[in-house]
Amino acid sequence: MLLTTEQVKQILPHRDPFLFIDSVESVVVPGKEIIQGKIFDIKEIQDAEVVAHYRTKKDHAIFAGHFPDYPILPGVVQVEMMAQATSFIVLLVNENPFNMKMDVALLGINEARFRKPVLPEMDLKLVTKTLKIRGPMITSECKLYHNDQLMSEATVLASLKML
Repeated sequence: MLLTTEQVKQILPHRDPFLFIDSVESVVVPGKEIIQGKIFDIKEIQDAEVVAHYRTKKDHAIFAGHFPDYPILPGVVQVEMMAQATSFIVLLVNENPFNMKMDVALLGINEARFRKPVLPEMDLKLVTKTLKIRGPMITSECKLYHNDQLMSEATVLASLKML
């Protein structure tokens, strides 16, 4: 594991009940060696991949209303989860990501598909791949898995500004 929940909270501005990343397994740029302390130029991290995890807890407040008799994690929350995972590419371009503030905004969603319902007590794996970077705007292909089954996917446009 690359980042624990406490370290995730040092980077993301989100908090419960709207923090949807428990841990980050890896942040890599295929074909490039990641050396501790090496900072990449933003243009060098095209194709960066983030793998993160989240467990849907049965007592999460969202399940009380969506839906009481058959709790399902809403698609909009799954997309938010994808955007949060994408944020961790900052580990590649910031010398000390734990001592920074980040302004994060979800700007757009394309090609969203919700293939299977996400239920309470599921261990989810998020995989994001950076497709395009223009200034603070990042377009990523995102996929959400449970036990290697694709649950949902979307192309997410997000703004990441380091303050």
